[in-house]
Amino acid sequence: MPQIVVLPHAEYCPEGAVLEVETGANLCEALLEHDIEIEHACELSCACTTCHVIVREGAASLNESTEEEDDLLDRAWGLTPQSRLSCQAIVAKEDLVIEIPKYSINHAKESH
Repeated sequence: MPQIVVLPHAEYCPEGAVLEVETGANLCEALLEHDIEIEHACELSCACTTCHVIVREGAASLNESTEEEDDLLDRAWGLTPQSRLSCQAIVAKEDLVIEIPKYSINHAKESH
């Protein structure tokens, strides 16, 4: 079972976390299921960038991003070559290290 190491984030995960997840899990859903309340304003439909994460290790094991995801990521705050929308990233067998960016383009937080 792969592990997701979540680097500390002042709001969502101050101490950081290590999550055990099933292969094939949606990254955003896995975070939410482990009480890491990452923003997801479009309800995981690949229509915004509020669930943007930076995959520091293990990115090559994720499914390939689509053109639609890549186009949306162009609007994400703090975009890097390792950026993904967590709602579109599917966990494979490799462990991951992810960072949740400090900011998102969302002006108001969603209440989920």
